[in-house]
Amino acid sequence: MYSLLEVKKKGKVKPKKSIKELSGFMMTSKKGFTVCEVLVKNLEIMNKNLANGVVTKQVLKKYNKLIPLLTELLISDDDSGDSFREALNHIEKFRLEIKNKYREFLKRKELEMMSKQLTLLKKEADRRMIEIHDAYLAMKTSGKGK
Repeated sequence: MYSLLEVKKKGKVKPKKSIKELSGFMMTSKKGFTVCEVLVKNLEIMNKNLANGVVTKQVLKKYNKLIPLLTELLISDDDSGDSFREALNHIEKFRLEIKNKYREFLKRKELEMMSKQLTLLKKEADRRMIEIHDAYLAMKTSGKGK
């Protein structure tokens, strides 16, 4: 652990164990950047207020890429339902990623906004999956009649 600024503070220094137990938002970079001629590749932000802006920007970037993809998958005329399954998989993957990585750093308003739109898209994909399944069953039963 490195200190970029030397500031004298009153109080006790925390032991290494308690520092390792702290949770923060990890920012990694393949190239890294230099600070005082030291290469820094991993940076962990402990303050949730500081991390909120960075996390919000990253999540919205992913979210704005996901919405057109889901829309394209739901618009496609796929009789087998593969595109709808793929859309549902993308929604679930994004939801789990938000839950595991970013939830504690995002504000409630941002989570609700994304949740509402993803829920609507998920319902639409589920509805179309059921329509395809019902059409398949109807086709299968109509061929067996005597």
